[in-house]
Amino acid sequence: MTHTEFTAAYRRGDIRVEIDPQAAGRLLSARLLLPIVTMPVIGIGVALALIGWIISGLALIALGAIGPRLIKRSAPRFLLQHALEDPRLYEELARTHVLRVISASPHSGDG
Repeated sequence: MTHTEFTAAYRRGDIRVEIDPQAAGRLLSARLLLPIVTMPVIGIGVALALIGWIISGLALIALGAIGPRLIKRSAPRFLLQHALEDPRLYEELARTHVLRVISASPHSGDG
């Protein structure tokens, strides 16, 4: 299915799409370089807590620990929206089986 066919069928409601949440989380994490960003954020939080800025330090530690989980949790919705706009992303998601068309129903009308 081409990107054009996919977007048209999705917008009409002719197909349902399944996105593997774990694979989507891993893909988005890799694209955003979350591990590389998370470690310095947590490190800065620890440093701030050690020099006396306890509240700010703990807030950064919490952000570094919770932020990636929240990003991974919203990854399926995020990737679907971007796959509808970006043909290359759609093709990558389909090729890696992160995105699957699980139902293609015939176009149903009222009459």
